[in-house]
Amino acid sequence: MGWLWAIIIGFVLGLLAKAILPGKQNIPLWLTTLLGIGGAVAGNAIARGVGIAATPGIDWGRHALQLGAAIVLVAVGAAAWNAVMSKRRATSTRTIA
Repeated sequence: MGWLWAIIIGFVLGLLAKAILPGKQNIPLWLTTLLGIGGAVAGNAIARGVGIAATPGIDWGRHALQLGAAIVLVAVGAAAWNAVMSKRRATSTRTIA
């Protein structure tokens, strides 16, 4: 059941990151979810490193770190995706003489 929660949390974090970032991120939903999962994992690691991994009640600090990491990963992932896709489009539009 843990993998299902990871997918759900990654999906939500990825969508929140896309909503917070300015402009439009033209990345597919599966990539948004994977980057959100990565943000959750990175945020948990950072929280553990600063000592706020497990607190009583809602872990607002950990959740903020997860969202921050997801925002960074979605921004970098969207830039990389756009670079790869624009290069692919440029290559596919060339004609052989």
